Amino acid sequence: MRFMFVHGTGVRRERHDRLFGRISSRLSDRFPGASISSCFWGQDFGVSLTAGSRSIPGRGRTRAGDDEAVVAPPDREAALWALLLADPFCELRLLAHFEDEADSFGVPGARPAGADVTERLSKLTGHPPADDELGALLRSTGLDAHYPGALRAACDAEEVALAAQGAEEASAAREVAVALGRAVIAAALASAGTDAECLGSERDRLVDLLTARLGGDARMPGGRVAAVLATLALRVTTQPALNLWRGPLTGKAAPFLGDILRYQVRGEQLRERLRRAIADEPGPTVLIGHSLGGVALVDLLASSAMSGQPVVGPRLLVTVGSQAPYLYELGALAALEPGQPLPGAFPRWLNVYDRQDLLSFVARPVFNDDPRVTDHEIASGQPFPPSHSAYWRADGLYDRIADAVAEIA
Repeated sequence: MRFMFVHGTGVRRERHDRLFGRISSRLSDRFPGASISSCFWGQDFGVSLTAGSRSIPGRGRTRAGDDEAVVAPPDREAALWALLLADPFCELRLLAHFEDEADSFGVPGARPAGADVTERLSKLTGHPPADDELGALLRSTGLDAHYPGALRAACDAEEVALAAQGAEEASAAREVAVALGRAVIAAALASAGTDAECLGSERDRLVDLLTARLGGDARMPGGRVAAVLATLALRVTTQPALNLWRGPLTGKAAPFLGDILRYQVRGEQLRERLRRAIADEPGPTVLIGHSLGGVALVDLLASSAMSGQPVVGPRLLVTVGSQAPYLYELGALAALEPGQPLPGAFPRWLNVYDRQDLLSFVARPVFNDDPRVTDHEIASGQPFPPSHSAYWRADGLYDRIADAVAEIA
């Protein structure tokens, strides 16, 4: 039996040699004397950034002509809003905790100033009038349909009640009003998702207008809780890091993402390379493709079989962490349209995936439960992206390949 490995996207020579060495050793342990080869394509068909990453925003040139990263200063307000979109009431929750921990000198039984805030909230109508600035801005930003639900959520939120109850003084109530205004607008934005068309300045104006109706006299970006959350957000939210590292990250990701994009438009060159590599050594063959390598093998085997000239030799296809099933559903496989069955000459197919690997997908359900297709799950215990490469260290992968080979023997 012969085994041929086809690597995935972003792999270049050093990485390929290290990976293939491990795979070859593990397969040799289970198949002594088997021929084990690899089709390295990353050098000839992989991509590079031909213009020196100049397409990436935030990359500039020094006077000497060297590339440099131009990084904007950290945006505390944007970071705070990233947290609010994920959890609109987090500011109020923390504010309620601050009030609970503070020493209280209020008169027992007295009405807290924060009660006026929740009373005003309960009287707000779902849709402001058409001639109202708040209503007009909600409509122009695509938030008008989501605003009433955000108001209801605020009325029902325990965080709002607790924060208002703890705001005994007028100054504390104004801080609650500002936090509540942000919470409602954040909830509307989160509900609208990509349907929202809202600049940061428009978002801030919405908060101003709503805060005024809740009893706040102005936005308070320097409030106690907002300051704490903004500092935390700069550390834990992704956007500040992405702004800082977009240039380096995008440059490093070019081989990974670019190989996929290039394959989509020039994949026939890689498929022809694979065809020749398979034909170099005739005989029963197990093809093992990782990631994009698996996609290319599915395309090659399917298109060849459909043309009436199937590739000679492959008895078993093993795809590991492959996007082929997903591309098939999208209509982005070169050989098969969605719903089109695998051709009769297509070999047995073992598809290995890991739920934590965001680039792996199950195959049998989308190929109409074709009995030639078997899905097998590997649990590496790693998050993505390490999970995409962790398969090759799992004994279970090689055990399952050995079982599949025994089934076709």
